[in-house]
Amino acid sequence: MELKTIEPQELQALMGSGQSIQLIDVRTPAEFEEIHAAPARNVPLDRLDPEQFRSARGDRLFLICKSGARGLQGCEKLANRGIECVTNLTGGTDAWNKAGLPVVRGRKTISLERQVRIAAGALSLTGAILSLSVHPYFAGIPAFVGAGLFFAGVTDTCGMALILARMPWNQRGA
Repeated sequence: MELKTIEPQELQALMGSGQSIQLIDVRTPAEFEEIHAAPARNVPLDRLDPEQFRSARGDRLFLICKSGARGLQGCEKLANRGIECVTNLTGGTDAWNKAGLPVVRGRKTISLERQVRIAAGALSLTGAILSLSVHPYFAGIPAFVGAGLFFAGVTDTCGMALILARMPWNQRGA
């Protein structure tokens, strides 16, 4: 099944034509609070339940994230459970904002992607130092992190991001 995508300007035109749509932002509440497309409502990817959209048969459903990757994951999740009227916004909130479309801005936060880089770097550095100063077995920590990053790159699914998204500081505004 091929997933549908739409450009920000096309979606804005659809909204202006009076069509019934739902724009769902699948980022963490903290990311959503920082900046989001004005008509969007927040349903984080890890809480995206296809059952909550079954009753919206007349509405067209659009998913948005930061740049498009999590939106596609959400579209796949919904499409695999029979929700076929779902479309991903190409380029996500970054593209929406760049197109000059209306956004709501709130408190600045550290993006999930940046949190992953910080955590991966800290774990790798700690493991390397411990392997040199305490025991060579600690070299397994940076090896494990490297394997996780490789897996994330190949599959476009990051386990560390899924864990970090559930941390309390990313639940602000939920």
